[in-house]
Amino acid sequence: MAEIKVAVRIDCLPVKLPKALQLAAATGATGVEIDARNGIRPSELSDTGLRQLRKMLDDLNLRVVTVRFPTRRGYDNPQDLDRRVEATKAAMKLAYRLGARVVINQVGNIPEDCEDPRYSSLASVLEDLGRFGARVGAFLAAETGTESGETLAKLITSSDDAYIAAALNPGQLIINRHSPREAIVALGDRIHAVCAVDGVIDLAAGRGVAVPLGQGTADFPELLSLLENFQYRGYFTVGRREMSPDTVWDELSQGVEYLRNL
Repeated sequence: MAEIKVAVRIDCLPVKLPKALQLAAATGATGVEIDARNGIRPSELSDTGLRQLRKMLDDLNLRVVTVRFPTRRGYDNPQDLDRRVEATKAAMKLAYRLGARVVINQVGNIPEDCEDPRYSSLASVLEDLGRFGARVGAFLAAETGTESGETLAKLITSSDDAYIAAALNPGQLIINRHSPREAIVALGDRIHAVCAVDGVIDLAAGRGVAVPLGQGTADFPELLSLLENFQYRGYFTVGRREMSPDTVWDELSQGVEYLRNL
């Protein structure tokens, strides 16, 4: 397999952007994921700010590889849906300005029945976002999570006129008792980003939890081999929600090293 390209999710770091970029570079990563909702907002990045950010990135030999846009509700929820869609489009424009091609978000709950009106409504929203992505040059990537890879693949490939990518999150699949291996097989070359998160089922607590890379049940060597079958050449982004401020630096550094050693 080609050399693994590693990025860091900088919204995990409890410091301001310039320092976060310095810390990301210090891990040995060559890319970063930026949060467009709680970090750099599309409406707040002027042309001058963009030039300053690009200079900081260039000085540190970093590039923005993905933009995360975590909406409060999924695209299946009709409440404030139009506003949510427009905000997602603004994040897609921001991603293009930053040189990234992928905007990551969970799309919402996918009804099991394709005849369910909620399913067709969700598919219609994604079709709109998919067409928009083709125009602006940055695509929405649906992050794996509550549904199986097969269910997500069926939804995002339902339209021939629009393109929605996928962001593989093995940890979230494990937490929700789905197979990362089966997700890769189902999603194939739709996978444009990998969220390098591990997970395990806590039998005592009766639920799944995210854990540092290499400490869960995700078989990353096998997953890399499967991704190679689809000629995946994107980044593996280290970092997860709810990381402790006291251990985040060590976990990110160890995660980057773990992937480099595969």
